[in-house]
Amino acid sequence: MSHIGLTPRFRNLLVVIKQTAYEEYSQLKLRGQAPKAVRWKRLESRFQAHKQCVNDLLDILRQHDVDFTCVNRVELDRQHLADVDLIVAVGGDGTVLSSSHFLDHGTIPLMGINSDPMVTLEDRSVKKKSDERRSHGALCMCTARNMEEGFAAVFYGAGKLSSRTRIQCIVKSTFSETRLVPALNDLLIASLSPAAVSRFRMGWLQPLHLDEQKPTPSSQYGTITRFGGLAYDVTNSINVWSSGMWVSTTTGSTAAMAAAGGQPMDPDSSKLQYLIREHMVESNVDTSVDHDINNDMIDEGEKMHLRWNSQKGRIFIDGSHLTHNLELGDEILINNNAPPLKLFEKLTMG
Repeated sequence: MSHIGLTPRFRNLLVVIKQTAYEEYSQLKLRGQAPKAVRWKRLESRFQAHKQCVNDLLDILRQHDVDFTCVNRVELDRQHLADVDLIVAVGGDGTVLSSSHFLDHGTIPLMGINSDPMVTLEDRSVKKKSDERRSHGALCMCTARNMEEGFAAVFYGAGKLSSRTRIQCIVKSTFSETRLVPALNDLLIASLSPAAVSRFRMGWLQPLHLDEQKPTPSSQYGTITRFGGLAYDVTNSINVWSSGMWVSTTTGSTAAMAAAGGQPMDPDSSKLQYLIREHMVESNVDTSVDHDINNDMIDEGEKMHLRWNSQKGRIFIDGSHLTHNLELGDEILINNNAPPLKLFEKLTMG
């Protein structure tokens, strides 16, 4: 299809480029710190495929006569977003997730390109796989093989833009309240060591409208806490001893949540799902409350509350690269109020 005379929907692009394992290990090799078990030929092959995809992409952008800037994924900063109307993440799902963390307000759309896709189903059916560790690209709109068609769809109106629910997480410490970046896939809240018990109290926040002239005794409500200056009653709370907790969106429900035994979710659902890992349930826990104590949904408008009761802990946001440390007594609010992400859906050829 010819696009001569048509005006692209986007004029100023930011291209976020993955740093491959080959590049990372090569830097370590120069310092004499590279692991002995690195398979250099395999990594170099993947690097060359990724590099070829990037070069082809830049040629396509020049053909469409749009302005673009390139930045390495590890160097991406908010200052790069000035005047940008589309972000293109080149790599795999990890690059898409990293890029999404800078889109707090959800106003700039994101397009993912899988630069080194997995081999075909036919290739993967043979006994000796060529490389089973290539990217799945579940969040990517297109791959290196069909990105020319993908860009034509995005630029000239045929690309489908979805609105993906994200997790809002606020951590309140003794002297501060921190709003974490929105999570597109999931959060893992756990102790620093996988062998340590994660202790926390889990409950649900109900808004309170306290009369400042006539304060209501806390004993009428149980535990009263505040987030953003607003008062809440912590209801239906239980003490949890476990290996931590997963919280996912419907986007992330097919990833770690599914592997951990979570429930399937409607692709269009705005709910969140939580799953307590290896929960040592107290014998006197009331199981008649509104939510399953191990695995259930967080509905629209609901606010989950955690009080961290271990000495140290950590929140992992969409994987292991982005984290927030927890201390004894920190409080956590989790809901789906983060601005949704505008993400181009996978290109369907036909």
